[in-house]
Amino acid sequence: MTNLKTRMAQGELLLGSWLTIGHPVVAEVVANAGFDWLAIDMEHSAITLAEAQLLMQGMASTPCSPLVRVGANDPTLIKRVLDAGAHGVIVPMVNSSTEAERAVAATRYPLEGIRGVGLARAQGYGFDFEDYRDGLQTELTVIVQIEHIDAIEAIDDILATKGLAGSIVGPYDLSGSLGVPGELEHPSVAEAIRVYEQACASAGMPAGYHVVPPQASLVQEYVRRGYTFVGLSLDTLLMGQAARDLQAAARAATC
Repeated sequence: MTNLKTRMAQGELLLGSWLTIGHPVVAEVVANAGFDWLAIDMEHSAITLAEAQLLMQGMASTPCSPLVRVGANDPTLIKRVLDAGAHGVIVPMVNSSTEAERAVAATRYPLEGIRGVGLARAQGYGFDFEDYRDGLQTELTVIVQIEHIDAIEAIDDILATKGLAGSIVGPYDLSGSLGVPGELEHPSVAEAIRVYEQACASAGMPAGYHVVPPQASLVQEYVRRGYTFVGLSLDTLLMGQAARDLQAAARAATC
């Protein structure tokens, strides 16, 4: 298992993307593009658990770490994606330290947590359980999404949660919680983001952001602002934008 958690703690720039298409070929192609991590989206896509495992298997021959954004802060969901082989989870809508502690506990076996023991793909189907168990504390990556004004107001306590690797802003839901859905440049959203950035810097924790448009210049801007865990677009936009650009260039070349 690639130790993404340690790389995050060392302040390394980790560039990833989002997977919403439930086919392992897509995961394999995108993982081989050089991303450090890919988030399999089980919150806002039709990807099932069985498909998520196939996506992880598609990534297995690459150095890219598979993460899963689960649909909720639910110990059963978290347990199942980890047993399927995820290197970590991105947990949505975490608004308090109690909710952050719940997310971490769901990834840990007793006595450190509440996760039940299974013998699935992650544990070598029973043949590698001891190695998996002994590596949990240092290798599993738990990332919480900061996507509500309540989370911003509790950000210092959330970031202090033991076992948390980092966090990532969900800008659209954050704007919605402020009554300005989709208005990412609104002063209230900008101020919330500023509070988040300062809190991460003060806590020495990695700051994360999902840059949705497939534009490298936007990534550069967030890196300049101190973000080290950056998601760049998603599979459908990467494919769609490349297709649009190529066909437009081809038509222009024939004029």
